[in-house]
Amino acid sequence: MNWITNYVRPRINSIFSRREVPENLWKKCDECGTMLFHRELSDNQNVCTNCGHHMHITPRDRFEALFDAGVFAEVKVPEPVVDPLKFRDQKRYPDRMRAAQKKTGEKEAMLVATGEIGRTPIVACAQDFSFMGGSMGMYVGNAIIAAAQEAVKLHRPLVLFSAAGGARMQEGILSLMQMPRTTVAVQMLKEAGLPYIVVLTHPTTGGVTASYAMLGDVHISEPNALICFAGPRVIEQTIREKLPDGFQRAEYLLDHGMLDRVVARTEMRAELITIIRMLLNLPPQVHGDLPAPEPVAAIENVETPSEPVATAETKPE
Repeated sequence: MNWITNYVRPRINSIFSRREVPENLWKKCDECGTMLFHRELSDNQNVCTNCGHHMHITPRDRFEALFDAGVFAEVKVPEPVVDPLKFRDQKRYPDRMRAAQKKTGEKEAMLVATGEIGRTPIVACAQDFSFMGGSMGMYVGNAIIAAAQEAVKLHRPLVLFSAAGGARMQEGILSLMQMPRTTVAVQMLKEAGLPYIVVLTHPTTGGVTASYAMLGDVHISEPNALICFAGPRVIEQTIREKLPDGFQRAEYLLDHGMLDRVVARTEMRAELITIIRMLLNLPPQVHGDLPAPEPVAAIENVETPSEPVATAETKPE
């Protein structure tokens, strides 16, 4: 046996060989710069465990954390006309769509689903900011209408998570037409007497803010989310004045009466369960896997013995 070949060389190779480490094991927080392990970050719903900064989260990951046991069923959305204006800037519109679909693994910028939270059936839809900035095009308008129709059909409340940079410029006036279309969809819910709850996430701007994102019965936001029509930089350049600190952020809007709640993402599920059950006039959620016990009927006309009953301990010998 050649011990140099069989032992020494493999030992040297193991010492000096370079280990291939995946690049996505750690993520740097944009706010505080802390390096976060990917599993720890995922378990905390993409919220920094050091400073509480809320990072981007996809609609699927959000729904897995929102619905009971992460189980939900997707609602089919009607397909709109592809590239109706034959728009082209630096790239053709279909090329941008294919690039966004490859990047996100989703068909479009909004996902609609049905399921239960705290054993309360709901319909939910969420925008994906990583898909062309979550921009509102004809598909997003169709998705909100499909979500409202499903909610009316099943008689369930609708919860919408908004995240968008505004209307999609590649669809021009057709994207702006989604503002009245989605407003009509919200009116369908109100006429059916169903709750419509909006959770505004970072960022919610432009025509989305000017339509369905601010028409809810209850408005909740994640901490430090930017919520506006025109951004602070545009306003500063227009009025040529310095805006106050935190202007157009969630906490600022809460102080000025435009929001009802600012809730951390990790507490959002419990908050939504409480609000939905209150709006539906349902009893509070029963925690655990067992159903709520039946109320015990009051016992009436119970006859009490006039004389004590003799037992083995009290019976005289």
